[in-house]
Order: sequence, then structure tokens, then C-alpha cells
Amino acid sequence: MWWMLVLGLVIGAILGLIGGFFAARAYMKKYFQDNPPVNEDMMRMMMMQMGQKPSEKKLNQMMQSMKQAQKNQK
Repeated sequence: MWWMLVLGLVIGAILGLIGGFFAARAYMKKYFQDNPPVNEDMMRMMMMQMGQKPSEKKLNQMMQSMKQAQKNQK
């Protein structure tokens, strides 16, 4: 009789892991669809819209500062 309890717990854990994986996957897909990561082309367009002429040096500095800020948030 105790083996049924153990079997139920194991099956429940496996089903929970599978369900959690697919739920997290769906959440991340939606998140990246709503909030795409910023790349150099997007930064270039933002700077041009603000009236600045983007140079490669300035773009690289901004990308590095964004990456550094992202690391500091974690």
C-alpha cells in the first residue's frame, strides 16, 4: 500500500516538472515577444530620433553600459 503513495508522488513530481517547463517556456516566449532585447540597430534608430548622429564608438559605449547595468541588476 505504501508503494502506491510513493508511485503517486513520483508521477506527480514528473507531471509537475513537465507542466512547469511548458508554462515557463510559454511565459518567456510571450515576454520576448512583448519586450524584444535591444540591439545596436535599435540603439542607432533611437539616437537618430533624438537628433544625435550615432558613431560606432558611441554605440559601443552605450551597449557596454547597458550590459553592465543589466549585470548589476542581477
